[in-house]
Amino acid sequence: MRTVFRCDDPDVNPYRLLTAVVVPRPIAWISTLDAAGVGNLAPHSFFSVACATPPIVSFTSVGDKDTLANVLATGEFVVNLATRPMMDQVNNSSARFGPEVDEAAALGIALEPSATVAPPRVTDSPASLECRLHSTHRLGDSTLVLGTVLAITVDDEALVDGRPAMEHLQPLSRLGGDEWGLPPEVVAVRRPQRPEDIV
Repeated sequence: MRTVFRCDDPDVNPYRLLTAVVVPRPIAWISTLDAAGVGNLAPHSFFSVACATPPIVSFTSVGDKDTLANVLATGEFVVNLATRPMMDQVNNSSARFGPEVDEAAALGIALEPSATVAPPRVTDSPASLECRLHSTHRLGDSTLVLGTVLAITVDDEALVDGRPAMEHLQPLSRLGGDEWGLPPEVVAVRRPQRPEDIV
């Protein structure tokens, strides 16, 4: 037996179901500045890579949040990797602070200057993506934001043979409801280039 949830049924909450089924979702912990220079730091779990060349990432603002307003005002944002040691700070930064409140300052989260954009990056995050706004697309109650990646910063301690390593990044993910995913078990499986490579 299977239960079919029809998204046009007024008794069905598609958002609750989607966030429980599309899992795990990486977290874009986004730092921005408003036009007056007031900072904002908030997690967004609708986040992915949108293009390889040029490098473009995407996140979705569900509703008109401060992050979206700041990106539209300044054209810049930084995606900071949300990590296991910082889970409480990432979660706390999701609270609905007023737009005049800098979440990082209110929560005691250290920031440092970025290399190419005005919004600062989170000091204790082992990796960050500095982005310039590429475009936005309104989709119902949400806005898809595309950002061209200008610089990728990775702590030297998180690099193994010049590549970011999972054991050092310790990324968090979002699941359904109040559930979070901790750093996953990692396995290495070589991808076949041709059908003949399949064993």
